[in-house]
Amino acid sequence: MSPTATNVVTMPKPSNTNSSDTATHRSTQRGSALEKPVGIDSGSTDAGEGAHATEAGEPSTEVFAVFGVEPEIQAYAMAKYSRSALSMKESLREISTQKAEKFLNTFYFQYGHRSIADLAHIALAIERLSILAAIELADEQRWDGQERSTRYQDFRKSGYYTPDFGEDDEGRKLYRETVDFLFSEYDAFSAHMTQHLINITPKPADMKQEAYERTLKARAFDITRYLLPLATNTSLGEIVNARTLETQVAHLLSHTHKEVRVLGESLKKAATGAAYNVNEESLRGLVEEIRAVNPEIGARAEQELLREVRVAPTLVKYADPNQYEMETRRELRQAARELMASEPIAPSKAIVDLLDEEPLEVEIATTLLYEHSHHSYRQIRQAVQVAGERQRREIIDLGLRHRGKHDEMLRGFRAGQQFRFDILMDTGGFRDMHRHRRCIQVMQGFTTQHGHEMLLDMEDAGVRVRFEAVMRRVQTAVEKLISRGTPEAEENSQYAIPLAFRKRALFKMDFAEAVYISELRTTPAGHVSYRNVAYAMYEAVARKYPALAKYFRVHDVTAPVDLLQR
Repeated sequence: MSPTATNVVTMPKPSNTNSSDTATHRSTQRGSALEKPVGIDSGSTDAGEGAHATEAGEPSTEVFAVFGVEPEIQAYAMAKYSRSALSMKESLREISTQKAEKFLNTFYFQYGHRSIADLAHIALAIERLSILAAIELADEQRWDGQERSTRYQDFRKSGYYTPDFGEDDEGRKLYRETVDFLFSEYDAFSAHMTQHLINITPKPADMKQEAYERTLKARAFDITRYLLPLATNTSLGEIVNARTLETQVAHLLSHTHKEVRVLGESLKKAATGAAYNVNEESLRGLVEEIRAVNPEIGARAEQELLREVRVAPTLVKYADPNQYEMETRRELRQAARELMASEPIAPSKAIVDLLDEEPLEVEIATTLLYEHSHHSYRQIRQAVQVAGERQRREIIDLGLRHRGKHDEMLRGFRAGQQFRFDILMDTGGFRDMHRHRRCIQVMQGFTTQHGHEMLLDMEDAGVRVRFEAVMRRVQTAVEKLISRGTPEAEENSQYAIPLAFRKRALFKMDFAEAVYISELRTTPAGHVSYRNVAYAMYEAVARKYPALAKYFRVHDVTAPVDLLQR
């Protein structure tokens, strides 16, 4: 480097004096703390908005919230920070819908600057979808949302989804009889369990009767939710950025279940079509009042206040089925069937299995097949290792063979985490664990092959025999629906599976997330199912890393629970 340089700024030497004529603050402007910026008069505003001089002690940083701007225009305005010297206010004043669309078509679609869509956040309501579809919808790591709770709401009146059985009238009849039966039993069990809990739980003198009954009903619903089928209608709301929504829509459009594919189309239409305006009724009344005074201004008010708003007319319009996902799923399913064909599903010795370390290639190949099997991770890994290096690499190649230019790698490639738990738990409890998004989750499909859970509360209430009979009847019906051999017969049968039946999921995470889940999900107010899973996660880590056990602030799941504690 040359020994000479230009535009060097000499920093003032620190002073130890406390004299009143010495500046004691730091300027937020570049250069000396004692100088005015050159060329800017202390009272001038000619430099433009946001570039004015600052009095001593006043911050130059301006922070403000933005309200009332369509998501795509907001994204355009924020993206301009890297491409323009305009302030946010100036950008928003000069941006129009047409300019935003032109900008996004150029930079997002042509140049591939996909981070722009991260700046457009969209709120969506999804109502009357099955619990099965809701699980698939929420299976997105960058997703923020809330689903209707099986603890705080009675699902007797929610109805259920009936898949398309085509001309298979017998299959449709069996399906409806099975689901109707489950709802009838859910109704009876809910009433019985509520009364049982009231009988064994005295009301505290300082607790209102309404709060007492509401709390015990919630506990009863926690128990009887095991009878709810995956077909049960639910509702949820989500807030996602446009890039996540585009990925989500493409994933849903590529799904194995028709309901989920239709849901993808509905999300796409909701984002690109007219949005619901919560203020429309009041604004329409205001417009009519203005029109009565001045028709011309009323017409202008109508055009401005009641204009149609589309939240993502540009960013989501090209979301289509993902060929990479569909083709890869088909080939990996075939590979999993061939590899595990002679291997029966081994009975699980534990609900949580903390996996030991292995070569990265083995982990990736095993995880790619795990999603398309009902075997445990250890069983699949053993088969992968026995198959040898050549077949292992062929499996990895299947996971990437159809990957397009803009496709993210499949979730199976998100490997290398220190803590990996193969968890076998009831589907109801899985729905709660599924909300933890700081970890990588790989789900297996819904099945009755792993059996079901039953809470001891049911045995205490004298309904164990009846519950077991319900589960046997439903499992038989599900197996009959699968055997019918019609299009999507296996997929359609899954809607009749109650939340009591177990499913496998692989959870990969770092130490902090293992601590967080163990602490949060062992609290006494939680459901016993995921409390046991979270505590088993803690125990598994404590056995492998005993020196780290003291950092977990878990609750003892064997301690008695106050049923009135929320």
